Amino acid sequence: MENGKQDQPLLITGDSVVKINGVRDFCKEFYMESKKLWYLAGPAIFTSLCQYTIGATTQLFAGQLGTIELAAVSVENSVIAAFSYSILFGMGSALETLCGLAYGAGSIKMLGIYLQRSWIVLNTTALALTFTYIFGASILRMLGQTPAIATTAGAFAIWMIPQLFAYATVIPIAKFLQAQSNIMPMAYIAVVAVVSHVFLSWLLMLKLGWGLAGAAVVLDGSWWFITLAQIMYVLWGSCGEAWSGFLWKAFSNLKGFIHISFTTALLFCLETAYFMALVLFAGYFENPEASVDALSVCLNILGWVGTVSLGLNIAVSVRVSNELGYRRPRAARFSVIVVVLTSLLIGLLSTTVLLVYKKQYPVYFTSTPEVMQIVEELTLLLGISIIIKSAQFALFGVAIGAGWQTVVFYMSMGSYFIVGIPLGLLLGFKYDMGVKGIWYGMVSGMCTQCSLLLIMLSRTNWNNEANAVEERIKHWGGDY
Repeated sequence: MENGKQDQPLLITGDSVVKINGVRDFCKEFYMESKKLWYLAGPAIFTSLCQYTIGATTQLFAGQLGTIELAAVSVENSVIAAFSYSILFGMGSALETLCGLAYGAGSIKMLGIYLQRSWIVLNTTALALTFTYIFGASILRMLGQTPAIATTAGAFAIWMIPQLFAYATVIPIAKFLQAQSNIMPMAYIAVVAVVSHVFLSWLLMLKLGWGLAGAAVVLDGSWWFITLAQIMYVLWGSCGEAWSGFLWKAFSNLKGFIHISFTTALLFCLETAYFMALVLFAGYFENPEASVDALSVCLNILGWVGTVSLGLNIAVSVRVSNELGYRRPRAARFSVIVVVLTSLLIGLLSTTVLLVYKKQYPVYFTSTPEVMQIVEELTLLLGISIIIKSAQFALFGVAIGAGWQTVVFYMSMGSYFIVGIPLGLLLGFKYDMGVKGIWYGMVSGMCTQCSLLLIMLSRTNWNNEANAVEERIKHWGGDY
């Protein structure tokens, strides 16, 4: 990324945003860009919400089984599965950059090649990640979890290995379709999956008494239903030139593709590890089951609200990459402004609702009075995290769409490991602030990261970014 004045000469094909001369023009362009963003974000948010609800529903029913069962599912989801998912999601998000830029530049046929390369890379990675599931109990004990939680969560993790390969297959398909603004089919599939998942979870976990074994069967089945349905949609020729069938060409030029996939994965892993640390540190305080359960409830809510931000993340990533591919830097820049403001507004509204109903909402997640009390006390911190996370998702979408993953990774490393985690440990253990202290420190790290991202965006030369598209596709994708 290069800095400089925005009026430098450049080779572009035009721009879809007119020059803004006042508040009236800004509002008009803001409205038009919002329509484009929400056309993408609306179905993406709905799809993400449905998919997130699948996992959250399992946790809700696990809470009815008992405290240990809830803690086990929460730890498996937030540590083992989240670690693997963040790697696979991060690697798959390389398609947001490559497919988005290629689609905008008119290289439609390359999208299918990139999809197949991503399948190869992600499923190979998933095979390596199965060891974290097989040895999940030992890993959790080593990380300080109590024997009861570690043993139960480890057994549940082994049952969840099929879900891992569903992730590796479906994530690239989602990115492939999103780059083409072809999102509605995913929404239709997701709603069928979540409705059937709720019913089957109740039937197997509670009615038939299968417990956590039933949870694993339904969770694996729901994700493989989503995966197979999306594969059928792609293979049935619904994507035009973007899918030309399976090609040997997908096995060539993998070096650059693996590089951007790995870099993007590091970025998402860092985000997941940051919040994973919050759950793990909670296990070292007095009454660890209650602390872990309370944090899991809060992170569950953060994840639900995050689905809205994730939809905007996807939308702005597609918009920025497509507009840069079209050589329209001004439109890309304005899309960034719109999505950041929109994300902040959503975060503020969500926080307001939580603060107003902080005494009522915990009962929907747990029946343990002690856990409900801790959740209520953490509501303010949860609200602050939602606001910051909303802006963070938007900024990440911009970074992925423009191909800035490496720069953002180093920013995040410094923010989290120099500011966030050390401050959290100091407040939590040295000053006996407990879970609140850990979370205060981590919020400080998130604030530092967002501040650095905003500074970077304010100094970006979007003209140079548009002119670098062809070079980036050649470097990372190997073809153009």
